[in-house]
Amino acid sequence: MVAHHFTHVRHWVFDLDNTLYPPAARLFDQIEIRMTDFVMRATGADRAEADRLRRVYWVEYGTTLAGLMAVHGVDPGPYLDEVHDISLDHLEPDPALRAGITALPGRRIVYTNGSEPYARRVLAARGLEGAFDALYGVEHAGYRPKPARAAFETVFALDGVEAGAAAMFEDDPRNLEAPHQMGMRTVHVADAPAPAQHIHHHTDDLAAFLARLTR
Repeated sequence: MVAHHFTHVRHWVFDLDNTLYPPAARLFDQIEIRMTDFVMRATGADRAEADRLRRVYWVEYGTTLAGLMAVHGVDPGPYLDEVHDISLDHLEPDPALRAGITALPGRRIVYTNGSEPYARRVLAARGLEGAFDALYGVEHAGYRPKPARAAFETVFALDGVEAGAAAMFEDDPRNLEAPHQMGMRTVHVADAPAPAQHIHHHTDDLAAFLARLTR
């Protein structure tokens, strides 16, 4: 029974994109187009080079934004507003996921590399308003993104998360390394598993996984 691995958990931390909604919604198709447009303007690069830089910065700095800030001195506010100004028409409420989240004992938070206003829009579209005790965007970590351990430490200090009594749910395997090092239970939420020592559990159905923890 997977539930016995979570009996100590009182702080439940959830990523947002491709974690609290299915990747099939393809929101990042829209976001990536807007990112590339922004990189073109910020750097003067053509579309092919801007798309390459977008990917390189994500790998090297954790997010495209972090790379743009470090290399080009970009102001993060306008960037976050622009790239998250997307349609959420493909998102639908998920009553089973809401039930699974709200049944968890203790404090429930969302921590995303996106912005807080964008996260609130996504939660509303998924029928998850009021399901969480707090919501943190990259701005709350001083624009330092996951996977940097310092980003987690900043947000967890703000919320009072006790890593030894916490679990982290994430679609990006690299964003589970620091939580694992900090003593958290780690859950990879994705269609396919990514076996690694820093990943304790994998699920391709978050609602079903959460239901198993509170039966």
